[in-house]
Amino acid sequence: MFDAIGKGLAGRIGVKLSTGEPGGDHYLKADLISELVSAVGGTIVECNTAYGGSRGSTDAHYQAAADHGFTGIADFQIMDEDGSLSLPVEGGLHLNENLVGAHFSDYDGFLVLSHFKGHAMAGFGGALKNISIGMASREGKLLIHSAGQNRTSWSIAVTPDFLESMADACKAVLSSQPNMLFVNVMNNLSVDCDCDSNPAPPKMADVGILASADPVALDQACVDLIYASEDEGADLIARIESLDGQHVLEAAERLGVGSRTYELVEID
Repeated sequence: MFDAIGKGLAGRIGVKLSTGEPGGDHYLKADLISELVSAVGGTIVECNTAYGGSRGSTDAHYQAAADHGFTGIADFQIMDEDGSLSLPVEGGLHLNENLVGAHFSDYDGFLVLSHFKGHAMAGFGGALKNISIGMASREGKLLIHSAGQNRTSWSIAVTPDFLESMADACKAVLSSQPNMLFVNVMNNLSVDCDCDSNPAPPKMADVGILASADPVALDQACVDLIYASEDEGADLIARIESLDGQHVLEAAERLGVGSRTYELVEID
C-alpha cells in the first residue's frame, strides 16, 4: 500500500506512530510494521503524553516502547525529550504557534503510520490526530486541547475549538515539513484510542490498510468506510457523531491541509 502512493521518502525519515498505552492491546504491533519501517530506513518517533500515565515521562515512555517491541525493530526517539520547537501557524483558527518535539527538525521527512480507531475527545483518530496531537510536545498537547489558552496544565476547550486547533496544528506541521506520506491501518477498530489503558473491545472486523499523500483524504476515506459498514460500525459511528468528529476534516480542508475529495483505488 505504501508503494502504491507512487512517491518515496529520502534522507533521515521519522516513522511517527503511537506506542500504545501499557495495558491496552490495540496499537500497531511491531511485527506488522517492521518491514515497512526497514524499507524507508526509518527511526520510530513519538512524543510524551500530557495526561500522565505510563508514557508521560521520557524514561517511562522509552520503557513502554521497548515493552511493545518497537525498540527491537528500529532506532527509536522521543522527539520532545529535549523540549519543544515552535512552528508558526499562518492563518490559524485558534493557534498562532504549534509546539512539536524539539527533535522534529532532525528529520528530512516522515512516514505517518496510524492505527485508525475511535477517540474519546476527537471522535476518531487517524493521520490528522497523529500529526497534530501526536507530534506535539507535552506543552504543545496542552496548547491544542485548550485551543491556544494554556500550555502548563489541562484546560479543555469546547469540541469545535479543540478540533479546529488540531487542524491548526496539522497546517503548521505540514507547512514546516511537507515531505510526509501517510498510511492508516484499519484493524482492531475499537471506539477507544490506543492511549487508553483499558480500551473497549473491537466490535468491527478489520477493514484493511489505506495510504495516501493527503492526510485529509485518507482520514475521510477511513470514516466513509466505517459508515459503509452499516451495523458493524454502529458504535464507532455513534462515537464520531457524538463528538462531531468529522469537523476536524472540514477545518483541515478549509485551512488547505488537504482535500476531502478522493478516489479510492483497491489493491488486491
